[in-house]
Amino acid sequence: MPSSSRSPDVLISEVGPRDGLQSVKATMPTADKFRWIDALVASGLREIEVCSFVPAKHLPQMADAAEVVRHALTHPGLTVMALVPNLRGAESALKTGVHKLTIPVSASAAHSLANVRKTREEMIEEVRAIVRLRDQIAPQVKIEAGISTAFGCALQGVVAEDDVVWMASHCIAAGADESGLSDTTGMANPAQVRRLFNRVRAAIGDKTGAAHMHNTRGLGLANCLAAYDVGVRTFDSSLGGLGGCPYAPGASGNVVTEDLVFMFEAMGVSTGVNLEKLMAARAPLMAGLPGEPVYGMTPEAGLPKGWTQAVQAPAALTL
Repeated sequence: MPSSSRSPDVLISEVGPRDGLQSVKATMPTADKFRWIDALVASGLREIEVCSFVPAKHLPQMADAAEVVRHALTHPGLTVMALVPNLRGAESALKTGVHKLTIPVSASAAHSLANVRKTREEMIEEVRAIVRLRDQIAPQVKIEAGISTAFGCALQGVVAEDDVVWMASHCIAAGADESGLSDTTGMANPAQVRRLFNRVRAAIGDKTGAAHMHNTRGLGLANCLAAYDVGVRTFDSSLGGLGGCPYAPGASGNVVTEDLVFMFEAMGVSTGVNLEKLMAARAPLMAGLPGEPVYGMTPEAGLPKGWTQAVQAPAALTL
């Protein structure tokens, strides 16, 4: 089904250059990151999480974060995002001129300690400190608190829904602009996704942020559709399904951007992303990470016979 030329109905937020690259052993050369980001932008993607600001000794894959941000900022109209786990990372990121910060805060007490070495309560205070710094030096920058392990935790098991709502509410009270839900360990199911997003929206309203789903158990797209059904309009995904979480055992596989875009476009829900150009962006990814497996049913099967897509990359985003 062809897309219309109207403004996109959903925002696809590409997280491969951060979530994907930090989850593989190899380090993609900086020049290859540039080429990959260029190709992603050329497909019409309007928001990309390009890196995380963490010590290189912990994640050498992100040692060139500042250079990557500077390159991404050369693309007009692109929202350049970075993940920051603490105040120090936020300060470094804000100095580079990023447009948006994502702060990972865990609903699971065990995952919080493993991922950022802080309790959940300490992370809420960290959000507050980052917001104060943002207000002082870069008030135009948006801050999202992404609630990790919102649907279950590989370390502690069940995560109470009340804990998720509590964390989202406290992050918004601490000054975050929005709070989204992450299925860090791929445990979510569609009924759970609908229920929890509805509960969070009842608590924080239009500050409810993105759905960040993993395909660990094959339900990634189903969970994205469930989130869409209850009003979510921003979806994180990774080209080729690259990524996971190094501090959540077995948490493989972000939702594949190519499959997510195909699903929405086939439904008549416009994404603003050109599928053929998006699939072409796999080439610089694979060139920069030779031998690393990439996934995706749509790229393997190809587009259906007779498929036409009217969408074009926005003029501001063409290379």
